[in-house]
Amino acid sequence: MKLRLLPVVISIVISSAVLFGGWFAYTSFAMENPLSNLISQVPGVASSTMKLTNDRVDIEVNLKADANLKTVVDTIHKEGASIIGKRTVRIDVKGNPSADLEQWWSKALFEVAQAMETKHYADIPTTLQKYAADVPNMKVDSQMDENNVYIRLTNGDATKFIMLPRKSTQMGVWPNE
Repeated sequence: MKLRLLPVVISIVISSAVLFGGWFAYTSFAMENPLSNLISQVPGVASSTMKLTNDRVDIEVNLKADANLKTVVDTIHKEGASIIGKRTVRIDVKGNPSADLEQWWSKALFEVAQAMETKHYADIPTTLQKYAADVPNMKVDSQMDENNVYIRLTNGDATKFIMLPRKSTQMGVWPNE
């Protein structure tokens, strides 16, 4: 039996297009879009982008100044659990920081890092308040859950959000800093 090359090649191309097109449509419409819509509806989220792979979900969220970072992260994990599944979630948080706010944070970072490393989490709000007393319009807010310490720094129109994992990966800079 002799196979003709053109019909075989056309069948392979059409089958591949249907297979990969179906997979792309499923990933996009059944997984990425619902999770993206969920994230955009969380109070305090200004915008977000997301990349979904087989083993990981990378989410970048831009937050409004009044956002509660802990609530945003909790909502993503709880409401998106059916879509996320067993994938690792990496959330990159963006605010509207200023150079002054970044400089202020770099001064407080050593004591915060020390509190994180020694697991004296109660020292973090005290440290932040101590440094904030020197800046007239500085507002600090910190929260904690079993996975992260969440910090919001506000100075006028500038806002910086920091999410520090309680389980340190390596000594040095945190992955979300």
